[in-house]
Amino acid sequence: MDILTEERQEYILNLLKTTKTIHVQDLIVDLEVSESTIRRDLSDLEDQGLLIRIHGGAKRAYNLEIDNSLQDKLLLNSEHKTQIAKEAAHLVNDHEYIYLDAGSTTFAMIPHLKERIGITVVTNGISHAQELSKFKVRTILLGGFIKGNTDAIIGPDALSQLKNYHFHKAFIGMNGVDLDYGFTTPDVEEAEVKKQAAKNSNQCYVVVDRNKFHQVGFAKVMDLDQAIIITNSLEKKLSDSLSKITHFKEVKE
Repeated sequence: MDILTEERQEYILNLLKTTKTIHVQDLIVDLEVSESTIRRDLSDLEDQGLLIRIHGGAKRAYNLEIDNSLQDKLLLNSEHKTQIAKEAAHLVNDHEYIYLDAGSTTFAMIPHLKERIGITVVTNGISHAQELSKFKVRTILLGGFIKGNTDAIIGPDALSQLKNYHFHKAFIGMNGVDLDYGFTTPDVEEAEVKKQAAKNSNQCYVVVDRNKFHQVGFAKVMDLDQAIIITNSLEKKLSDSLSKITHFKEVKE
């Protein structure tokens, strides 16, 4: 494959990150090539499972995200997660009631909360509760079904308990952030816990590194405009598109 073809196909894939569907005629004008060339590019990308051809163009192909273990998540993009976590922790004031979701970026917030005076943290993360206790932070662990690979507490008991609490702030992790599909996660029951925590908070923050963007999980949690996103630096086109939908903060690297 020559470099010109690679550049064309990269342009097509980047366009699909911010546009649900693309049209052959638009690509012909944008890339200044023939219709047969564009159709060949779309066929190649479809063969690779990167898009789905439709009449007159193509649409995005989604590979649904799976749920890795907490230990695996902690190893991925750890430097970026630490930066995001530190920024998020700075938003917590003394004597506040906060919710910490059972995610790897929220876990990274915990060391930065130890200086907060009189805070109460509710969490559905077993590992989170153990870590919070090391720093002598007043902690409530939700009860319910233990999700083995992530150490998250989920299910009807967790939801029932969570409905009795109200928070100044909630900090929630997500597996997927997409301009069309919103915030998503692979597990339906875990999605319900995240949704309830967000609903019961004065302000909800979603803490995610930029690799979670353009990813889609099986279960939707909420729309993008229902939370403030804290993430690391995004590409300009995505940043511009996101600013039209919701509030977000990019952490300097």
